[in-house]
Amino acid sequence: LHAQCLQRLQSPRMDLCHVPATREKGWYLALMAPNVKGPNYAWLDPSRLYCHPQGLQDCVADLLQPFQGDAIDMVAGIDAMGFILGAAAAATLQKGFLAIRKAGHLCVQTVAQPYSDYSGREKVMEVRTDAITPGEPAGCSPLWGLPVWAQGTHPQPLPPAGLRILLVDQWVETGGTMRAAIELVERLGGVVAGRRGHPRVHPWVQWDHHSHRLWRPVLSPPCVPTGVAAICMENSEGGKWIQERYKCSHCVPPHLQPHFDQH
Repeated sequence: LHAQCLQRLQSPRMDLCHVPATREKGWYLALMAPNVKGPNYAWLDPSRLYCHPQGLQDCVADLLQPFQGDAIDMVAGIDAMGFILGAAAAATLQKGFLAIRKAGHLCVQTVAQPYSDYSGREKVMEVRTDAITPGEPAGCSPLWGLPVWAQGTHPQPLPPAGLRILLVDQWVETGGTMRAAIELVERLGGVVAGRRGHPRVHPWVQWDHHSHRLWRPVLSPPCVPTGVAAICMENSEGGKWIQERYKCSHCVPPHLQPHFDQH
C-alpha cells in the first residue's frame, strides 16, 4: 500500500479517471498520499482520495454498508476532516448533518468536552445544544419526571427519544477525539444508531410491579452509545475501547489492518 501511495505521489498529476476493473473494499486507500514533511504530521493524507469521484463514492458506501437497516436520524462529523466524510454520508442517507466543532467557533449555546488528540495535545470540542436533545412529549414535566400518561394502571404509548446519531471522522488513532464526541452526543440524549447488545423496550421507563405503574427512575435522558464510522480505526487501546462498545465501520481490509496499526 505504501509503495502504491508513493508511486501515485510521484506522478506528475493525479489521474481522476482511472478506476480499477475490480473495485475491492479499500482499493481507494492507495490514493492517499504519504507524509513527506516529517514526524509532526500524520503518516498518510487521506484528502487525496476525496479528489477521486469514484474513490470517494466507494469509500462512503463502504462506511455506510454495516449500518444498512439501522435507523439513523442524523450524521455528525468531527472538526475538521470529519466534515467531509460526514457531510457526504449525510447526503447519501438524505439526512441532516451536525458539525462538532473545535471550541470557540459557535455563536449559539453549546456544551463543551475536553479531550486529548492523537498527538497528546489538550483540546476542547463543542456542539450546539438544540440539535439532538430529546423532544419533550406532551404531558411530561420539564424535569423529565413522572409523566401524566404513566399514572394509569396500563402501559401507554412511550414518549419520543432523542435523535439516533451516526458519528463520522476521518481517522480513529488513539480514540480520544471520538470518545469526546460520543460523550457530547450522549450528554445531549442522543440515541443509538446501530447499538450493540439487546436494548430494553424503552431505556427511560420501568414498570413498577408494586404500584402497577410506569415510572421514570431518572431525571434526565440516559447515556447511550452511537454508531461510529471512520476510514481507519486503529487497534490502539482507545480504538479497541470504542469498537468493543459501539457498532463501528471502517474501510481497511483485515489483511491491511496490521500495516495501519504499526505505522
